[in-house]
Amino acid sequence: MNENSIEKCKENISEGERIKEGRINPFFKKYNTPHETAPFNEIRLEDYEEAFVEGIRRDNEQLDKIINNPEKPTFDNTLLNKDDDEDYYGLLGRVSTVFFNLLSAETNDEMDALAQKMQPMLTKHANDMALNEKLFERVKYVHRHHRKLTPEEKQLLENSYQGFVRSGALLDKEGKDKLRKLTEEASMLSLQFSQNLLKENKAFTLHITDEQDLDGLPETAREAAAMAAKERDLEGWVFTLDYPSYSPFMTYSTRRELREKLYMARNSVCIHDNSENNLEICKRLVNLRREVAQLLGYKTYADYVLKRRMAGNTRNVYKLLYDLIDAYMPTARKEEEELERLAKRAEGKSFEMMPWDSSFYSHKLQMKKFNIDSEMLRPYFELSKVIDGVFGLANRLYGITFKESNDIPVYHPDVKAYEVFDRDGSFLAVFYADFHPRKGKQGGAWMTEYQGQFIDRKGVNVRPHVSVVMNLTKPTAEKPALLTLGEVETFLHEFGHSLHGMFANTRFESLSGTNVLWDFVELPSQFMENFSVEKEFLRTFAFHYKTGEPIPDELINRIVKSRNFMAAMGCMRQVSLGLLDMAYYTKRDAFDEDILKFERKAWAKAIVKKKRHQLNTCMTVQFSHIMAGGYAAGYYSYKWAEVLDADAFSVFKKHGIFNQETASSFRENILSKGGTEHPMTLYKRFRGGEPTIDALLKRNGIKRVRS
Repeated sequence: MNENSIEKCKENISEGERIKEGRINPFFKKYNTPHETAPFNEIRLEDYEEAFVEGIRRDNEQLDKIINNPEKPTFDNTLLNKDDDEDYYGLLGRVSTVFFNLLSAETNDEMDALAQKMQPMLTKHANDMALNEKLFERVKYVHRHHRKLTPEEKQLLENSYQGFVRSGALLDKEGKDKLRKLTEEASMLSLQFSQNLLKENKAFTLHITDEQDLDGLPETAREAAAMAAKERDLEGWVFTLDYPSYSPFMTYSTRRELREKLYMARNSVCIHDNSENNLEICKRLVNLRREVAQLLGYKTYADYVLKRRMAGNTRNVYKLLYDLIDAYMPTARKEEEELERLAKRAEGKSFEMMPWDSSFYSHKLQMKKFNIDSEMLRPYFELSKVIDGVFGLANRLYGITFKESNDIPVYHPDVKAYEVFDRDGSFLAVFYADFHPRKGKQGGAWMTEYQGQFIDRKGVNVRPHVSVVMNLTKPTAEKPALLTLGEVETFLHEFGHSLHGMFANTRFESLSGTNVLWDFVELPSQFMENFSVEKEFLRTFAFHYKTGEPIPDELINRIVKSRNFMAAMGCMRQVSLGLLDMAYYTKRDAFDEDILKFERKAWAKAIVKKKRHQLNTCMTVQFSHIMAGGYAAGYYSYKWAEVLDADAFSVFKKHGIFNQETASSFRENILSKGGTEHPMTLYKRFRGGEPTIDALLKRNGIKRVRS
């Protein structure tokens, strides 16, 4: 959008909150909904652009007030200066939050086109704020001369100052102009990357018309595929690249050629010769981020990122990844060898395992060793019961309760909205849960917010509106939604993030909830996954969806015994992705290599089986975490936080997994504090010391080899 079109938009809405067609743009008024939740039922597509433009105008008006204030800069008149009408100046944040959340969860062609149109304008505005010299001079003055501040105020000031510096405030005009161009291009390419990936993933279907090609598939997978075909007005069965469809097919189908077809479709998205190809986009994103970092005085983008992370530097990241390789690789190789022996016994000595065989034979090995698989457990993991179990866990740990609300608007019928109440009955948060895959929804699972927690100028503790978005197994005409144990773990993971948001209790929104150093943010989520194999927890909700019988002790014991099945290979997979991420973002020179070859070299140290066919597959072009999701030079965070979560859960195991005193300490010291203090300070306050890798090794059944 060019300058003239922006000005034209401003002229068109110069009256701000004018009434159009007998209605007011819902973003321009106080939300008349329970807890002032987003009025999804009122919002029209045309409301977004109008609100974006007006929000930018209001931001600029506020900026002018601050930088033209004749008074000496202070913490209060520079960092906290707001008009009494906070809604007036919160407009851009409100519309951005709704729009970009829905762009991931419920998009369409019109939304995608609007995102392409608005992104340059929004990036320019962000740069205008971050590179405003007068504003930075005021912040710099306050950074050097300020009244006595509370610890939280000090953190806000430090974050603000560093935010300006890391956004280019110390650059000269030429440097700032270059930075603008780099960040604007990167912003657009990240958006294009995500849109390409969504289109490619949703475009593929495996349409089966011969029932014999369903051999090996469980009834749940067949029913879901039949429903998917019916939704498309097709006969037979349809399988997609959405995980609840893809995973059962790869695990159970005896049709190797169809497993190969599905595997190759999923792992070759965005490398085809079409408009959704992401190869050049990824190269350019890597180079843009390197250029930004070097413009700001860093050798690499990883150096720039890690300056504001717990890890601190690339050396510590590589130490973690290499320590994990040393600890887990011997076990991973044994796991791989055992898997291949099983496959060769079944198929003959000449059989060569391929990637599309791994899930199939892993399932057979798991059955042989533990007599357990996902389908045995599904009847006990009916979604409504799992919801009760997860909410019940939060109640036993923290005393909070959830009440489903039909009055809170939602953006899709799949979404459930809940009011959350604290132990004393006071309102704590709004919680949205979006469970199932659909056409306009990105794959994977994530937690987000529609409103963060903060304390307003009148002293009111504004409570958060948090949301978890997942792609869990859908109900069919014959059965309710029956989940796998892995899907239960996913729910617990995202719910852990949501607790981090719901328990937030800080003064400033930018420091509340999940606004912590990036390699700390996964602790609350991964911590919750530990409960998934605890008998005391499973006993609270795992009842057969037909008979109501509780899950048998004998089956729970098999779950516990199988917990570490292929754990070492799983660890190596995560480490390989961490190595790939670091390989891209520790580049000092321009990157123009063949991405497929670069991948293989980058993660070679973590590859368990070295001799693999060179398939025409690619992870980078679909690796949203490091290309469009904020984890660039940060994917190691999952393993970093895993060390923390295993160590933290060992405290619960010692005192009892439902011990409320331990849970209260975890809530008070970790979940409620947000980014108000350094994460290690918070963690040591809970734990009494720094974490070690020992609890993780013990949990995974790995013996440390000491030199």
